[in-house]
Amino acid sequence: IDTTAVGINEETKQELKGYRNIALLGIDSRADDYGLGNRSDCMIIASINQETNAVKLISVYRDTYVYVTENGTKRLDKITHAYSYGGAQNTLKSLNEALDLNITEFVTVNFDAVIAAVDSLGGVYIDLDSSEIKYINDYIDATSQSSGIKSSHITSTGRQRLDGVQAVAYSRIRYTAGGDYKRTERMRNVMAACLEKVKKMSVSELNAITDKVLPRIYTNIDSNEIVSLIPTVASYKITESKGWPPTVEGKIINGVWYGVPVTLESSVKELHKELFDDDDYTPSEKVKEISEKIISKTGCGE
Repeated sequence: IDTTAVGINEETKQELKGYRNIALLGIDSRADDYGLGNRSDCMIIASINQETNAVKLISVYRDTYVYVTENGTKRLDKITHAYSYGGAQNTLKSLNEALDLNITEFVTVNFDAVIAAVDSLGGVYIDLDSSEIKYINDYIDATSQSSGIKSSHITSTGRQRLDGVQAVAYSRIRYTAGGDYKRTERMRNVMAACLEKVKKMSVSELNAITDKVLPRIYTNIDSNEIVSLIPTVASYKITESKGWPPTVEGKIINGVWYGVPVTLESSVKELHKELFDDDDYTPSEKVKEISEKIISKTGCGE
C-alpha cells in the first residue's frame, strides 16, 4: 500500500518502526458486502510491539470529529463516515493523519464473520451484568434474523459462554450507562476472549478455523502470512485495552452530534504515551493544525 496515500508522514514511519499497527474495522453490513457506503461501526487499532508481542487495543470512538476525505475534499466529520466515502484505505488515511500513526494494514469484518469466528472457537466466555441482560435478547433476535443463524436468549448474569450470535449481540449493546464508550469496550472484550480461546488451541485446530473464517473477512494482509503466524499466536498477550480520545465533548453542529476530542493534540500525546511508552511525544505539525481547526470550529478546548 502506498504510505502517502494513507496519510503516513516520514517522521512517524521512522519513529514507529518497531510497532505493527493494524486497523480492525467492523462494518455495519450483514452479508458479504465490504464495499463503499458501509460505515465502520467499530475501529480498533491493534498495536503490536514486535519485540515483545505485547498487543494493545485502542478503540477509536466512531463519532470522533476529525478530517475525513470525500471525493478528494477534506472536511471535519465523524470518522465512521470515512469508510463509506472511500473504504478501508480512506479510514486508514483519517486515522494516520489525526493520530500520527503508521497503519498500512487492515482487517474488515462484518457480523457474519464475527459469528463464524466465535462459533468456530466453540463460543467465548464473557461476564454479563443485569443492565446488559436487559438489552441483549432483543439484539440476539435481531442478529439471528439478519444472519439466519438460530440462537437462544440469555437469562442469568455472571460469566456465560456466548455463541457467535450472542457475542455479536453483546457487542452491539449501547443503551446501558456509558453508551457507545461502553459498547466499544464490549467489542474489545469479545476480541480478548477470542484470543484467550485461540491461545489454547493446537496448530491444526487453528488452521481449520482459519480456513473457515478467512474467506469471510476482507483484509490486505496476505493469507499465507496469516497462516504462517499461527504457530506464534500463543506468544501474543493483550496488555492494554482502552477507548480514544480520552476526553470527548459532545457537540451538536448543524443538528448532528459529534464527539469532539479535547484537544486533538493532547489526545495524540496521550495515545503515544499509552501505545509506545513515549512520555514526551510532540505531535506532528499536521496534528497541531487539525487540532486548531477543530478548536476554532467547535470552541471545545479553548
